[in-house]
Amino acid sequence: MKNLRIIARLDIKGPNLIKGVHLEGLRKLGDPNEYALRYYREGADELLYMDIVASLYGRNSLTDIIRRTAENIFIPLTVGGGVRSIADVETLLKAGADKVAINTQATRTPELIGDVARRFGSQCMVVSIEAKRQGEGRWEAFVDNGREHTGYDVVEWARHAADLGAGEVLLTSVDREGTRNGLDVELARAVAGAVAVPVILSGGFGKPQDLVTAVTEGMADAIGIADALHYRRYSLAELRATARANDIAVREPLRAD
Repeated sequence: MKNLRIIARLDIKGPNLIKGVHLEGLRKLGDPNEYALRYYREGADELLYMDIVASLYGRNSLTDIIRRTAENIFIPLTVGGGVRSIADVETLLKAGADKVAINTQATRTPELIGDVARRFGSQCMVVSIEAKRQGEGRWEAFVDNGREHTGYDVVEWARHAADLGAGEVLLTSVDREGTRNGLDVELARAVAGAVAVPVILSGGFGKPQDLVTAVTEGMADAIGIADALHYRRYSLAELRATARANDIAVREPLRAD
């Protein structure tokens, strides 16, 4: 049985770590590098950085933050937001990212998915999908922090992106994001059942048991958690302990000293 990955998600606006609800109403929390170092030391499996205003400016501005993070953190870093070209991917990888998450440009020019996968490997190409429920058992993919319609059915788009070469799906429930009301297990199950690549589920984590249902019912391979970690509502050690108590495999944290 493969290990569940517990991923600390850091949404960034300018130099600040922020947190919102439904990807809106953003509140500044502080220096993202301080939070990242804490999560690394506490045993996060990976870090996920998302530049949440990148689409507004047409570029990802996380290069300096990633470069500083990569100096003293040695777990995989995924970076997303405003990635529009092979050159953008190359810049982020040179700064220290291991994987790049692409949403808006992937929906506009899907061939970019294959281009990135062929150039850097499919393990580097993460397709990011912002999902909003559109009725029973149906979700639409959105861009621009859940504000702009794409017309794409989430399950069909995830399947197509994986076929094009995406090595992972980062699946964010806009409806649940920041609410603490629980992860969208039905959404995860629908996507995980349609693709052969790992699915990272994000948006709505409220309590440790949510992690269990995301895996056992939602078939998620990884969980992206922001609010619960940022506000210290739960520790990574508590989350790993809950997983093990429910026979879900998690790795031992790396020593960070």
